[in-house]
Amino acid sequence: MDLHAIYERLPPPLRSAAASARGLQLARSRYGPETERLVDEAVERDHWSAEQWQAWREERLAHVLHRARTQVPWYRDHWDGRQRRGDTASPDDLANWPILTKAELRGDPRAFVADDRPTGKLIADHTSGTTGTPLTLWFDQDGVRAWYALFEARVRRWHGVDRSAPVAMLGGQAVVPASVASPPFWITNRPMHQLYLSTFHIRADRAAAYAQAIRRHGTRYLLGYTSALTALALAMAEAGVEPPRVQVAITNAEPCDDTDRALIEAAFGAPVRMTYGMAEVVACATECPSGTLHEMPDVGWLELDADSPPVDGEAPGTGELVATGLVNDAMPLVRYRVGDRLTLPSPTTCTCGRTLPEVASVTGRTDDVVVTADGRRVGRLDHIFKADLPIHEAQVVQASLTRIRILVVPAEGWSERDRREVAERAKERIGDVDVEVIDCDRIPRAANGKFRAVVSQL
Repeated sequence: MDLHAIYERLPPPLRSAAASARGLQLARSRYGPETERLVDEAVERDHWSAEQWQAWREERLAHVLHRARTQVPWYRDHWDGRQRRGDTASPDDLANWPILTKAELRGDPRAFVADDRPTGKLIADHTSGTTGTPLTLWFDQDGVRAWYALFEARVRRWHGVDRSAPVAMLGGQAVVPASVASPPFWITNRPMHQLYLSTFHIRADRAAAYAQAIRRHGTRYLLGYTSALTALALAMAEAGVEPPRVQVAITNAEPCDDTDRALIEAAFGAPVRMTYGMAEVVACATECPSGTLHEMPDVGWLELDADSPPVDGEAPGTGELVATGLVNDAMPLVRYRVGDRLTLPSPTTCTCGRTLPEVASVTGRTDDVVVTADGRRVGRLDHIFKADLPIHEAQVVQASLTRIRILVVPAEGWSERDRREVAERAKERIGDVDVEVIDCDRIPRAANGKFRAVVSQL
């Protein structure tokens, strides 16, 4: 019997005890005596000039490229000796390095670990991604603590909370067995002050139990998937349950559109602040109190893949993200194709006073596009489901070049007229395709529990 099966057989108090033991281990790994210094340094960099950032980033990039070329087996094996200009920090020279794909990284992840960082002394992180294909990443202690200091400084403290504040989390972890039909639908991780709520058990008839648990925990802020926070808000509204009030709701792993933002803010009486990032820690952005999504320039060096095909409806300067990580010396990833599409960061004069560049939009994953019979790639289909439609959530599924299925979780008032309106809006955007609108109780999640607005089965 594996550890997960043993965990699922434990009574609720022992599941929380197991989570707390793991939480203690994680807290010791993520935070140390240097944490406050690292946080203070990050806060100072928030107000740096463009010249200061350029000097710091070019020095750091040169360090990463030198390590990759001299210490990492994959880059040594793939290095083209005729293009050694890539050993400098210039973006022009960086373009000579090959673009690294997820398939290559998954195929032999140990080949990306530096020779002077044996994996037995590193901290492993495992991620499945939206496809469910596992990937193992390795970090050294310095990299882990540097990253979590940045998270502390810019994700929590920008909004008046810190790692000691009680938090209710809604992520992709299966913290409660699927067969459980009565509370608790959560576990407690005491060393990290977490109430980890199951996203897989949220229903209207359980909303009161969720609300009571959040209040009892003394929750200061929410942290989790946008879709999970939205589902919890909707369940409480449907049940007539008064949601607990918190200081801020921080979303991760998924985009947060205006409809979701308004719903979460109205339910929990707190501003919603979006974050953008990935387990590989090669790019990150977080929303400030003024509502600007700021890039963290000390996390990664960002480019757009010049060869990626355009997508209809995207703003200029938007494309497929390629990023070089600046945090992880143990497993440096150079020109890594992240799998997301976004608008490159640009200078901003944000009213929050911070000088970190602004990310105008994160448009979604590269596979979250519909391909038409005439060769177009269509993104940003969320406008199909405008706020005037009684819909809880919806997903576009491309079954073929000529057939689209739209899964809809209807709200009160959903009608055949609305169904026809959705189909017509889809055809206006995509073109001459067969559109089937299907009612369902819940949109299926990806292997990691994340919601995907568009799924291509091509």
